[in-house]
Amino acid sequence: MQNKKTRIVLFIAIPLTVFVIVYVAFAAFFQKHFCFGTTIDGISVGGYGIEKVEEIIRQEVEGYSLQLVMREGAAEEIAGQSISLAPVFQGEIEELLEEQNGFFWPAIWLRKEKLELERVVTYEEEALEQSVKKLSCMKKENQREPENAGISEYSRKNGYELKPADYGTAINEEALVKAVEEAITVLADELDLEEAGCYQNPEVLDDNEKLLSCIEQMNQYAATVINYDFGEKSETLDGDTIHIWLSAEDNEPQIDREAVEEYVKELGKKYNTAYQPKEFDTSYGKTVTISNGFYGWRIDREEEIGQILADLAQGGTINREPVYSQRANSHGDKDYGESYVEINLTAQHLFLYKDGALVVESDFVSGKVSNGNATPTGAFGLTYKTMDAVLRGENYETPVKYWMPFAGDVGMHDATWRSKFGGNIYKTNGSHGCINLPLSVAEKIYGAIDKGYAVLVYELPGTESKAVQQQDATTVINMINTIGIVTLESEPVITGARNLYDALPDSAKAYVTNYNILTAAEAALAALKAGVDPNTQPTEQQPVDPNTQPAEQQPVDPNTQPAEQQPVDPNTQPAEQQPTDSNAQPTEQQPTDSNAQPTEQQPTDPTSGQ
Repeated sequence: MQNKKTRIVLFIAIPLTVFVIVYVAFAAFFQKHFCFGTTIDGISVGGYGIEKVEEIIRQEVEGYSLQLVMREGAAEEIAGQSISLAPVFQGEIEELLEEQNGFFWPAIWLRKEKLELERVVTYEEEALEQSVKKLSCMKKENQREPENAGISEYSRKNGYELKPADYGTAINEEALVKAVEEAITVLADELDLEEAGCYQNPEVLDDNEKLLSCIEQMNQYAATVINYDFGEKSETLDGDTIHIWLSAEDNEPQIDREAVEEYVKELGKKYNTAYQPKEFDTSYGKTVTISNGFYGWRIDREEEIGQILADLAQGGTINREPVYSQRANSHGDKDYGESYVEINLTAQHLFLYKDGALVVESDFVSGKVSNGNATPTGAFGLTYKTMDAVLRGENYETPVKYWMPFAGDVGMHDATWRSKFGGNIYKTNGSHGCINLPLSVAEKIYGAIDKGYAVLVYELPGTESKAVQQQDATTVINMINTIGIVTLESEPVITGARNLYDALPDSAKAYVTNYNILTAAEAALAALKAGVDPNTQPTEQQPVDPNTQPAEQQPVDPNTQPAEQQPVDPNTQPAEQQPTDSNAQPTEQQPTDSNAQPTEQQPTDPTSGQ
């Protein structure tokens, strides 16, 4: 029994003793060696002492190289030998070993201890900098400068789009040297230059909020459509033009105001009709060109520029007219439409039309021609209208009931001081430039027109009244009668008579009954200037002294002849039938000046012709 117990004790004690011996032996071993399964910076050092570990690390450092990972898939390396890389041991391994408790070696073995060593290495700094400079990525030709994210060119399909940033491949040398130093110090296997911040990056990236907002705003501008209404014509302003005005400065949208102004200016050149010549079909069946005057469409340049900018800020499709500073009745060549006051200065007669219907017509008296106060011709618009006005000027102050200015200080008004209108009163007893009207006519016009109403003023030779034509012809007749015996000194009178005659309309020339005297005098003058004595020519060819013609052939006042007996163009009469010297007529038969009426019968203007 005793032996059996002894065998049991020995069976237990012997293995236990062996285990203790082995455990203690390993514990003692691991006091100077790293436990099995232990690694330092990934290097297996289990069972190795300090010297062995240092040797392993030294060997590793001697074969060390740093792999550089670059953008766009490029890679390079820096070998430790090129910079004389070597480890420096300052008791770091001893400290790691001391921290290891050898008596816990089984647990350490099982959990496979992973240690990190704060290594200390030495290298030649200058060699490192030279190695960095020699890298292919550091050569200028291999570097591409970064470009900020921006805005694409405009396209009709896509408008403006984000132009992605180009990160490039340009290296920040200072940052690279610093990153390499840090990587080598810990003997890192790889250095990612992107992660280490070694590149020069763009300042504005693709997600820049200010940039994205700018693109959005510019697309709104470019997507704006303004449809202009010009009556039967139209004009569209859209992105094709607008994008030319747009730019970005510091990622802020900019609109070139000068370009907008130029667009509005061209719009005005195309559609403005103010100050442009106008073809006008008169009430006399003839067409005249009215070159002067401000009437017509006129775009307000500054206001339209402002409206365009406002429309761009609003965006969308906008249908509207331009902003006008002045409007007309209709679009097109005849912008005065069918509502206007037609004033014929030659005939001294006006017509008022409204929507194509004649409202009133009347004779009038216009500006006095003889003292330079002729009424201006042109296409005008009524400036305003008012009642009970007092017209003031130099040496006059005249009250009127209806005042309707259309060309500065020139306008239409009643002239109650006049008893007659029309004819040729205006030539010697006209106004200061205004259109003088009978009171009743002024009242009708005043009630029918408003501000902006078209007033078309023109001259139309040949529309003078018959009395005026006869009077103008009488002036020519009288000048021809002053020619007398033709000498070289007669040339100014003959030339003056010719000019007056040529200035007459054809209808008035028929009233010049002594025209053949003028032609005969011109022929005699031409002979004298050629050195030929006209008295030596055959009788039928000699210039006739108008003073020797029979009295019964003297020209008579066309106003007293029946229409069928008025003289015709003397160029068609035989020479022997030419009228004789009108000076031989009795005084009472000479043509009279229609202005030479008795003073009490002439219309009197107390305001000197206002």
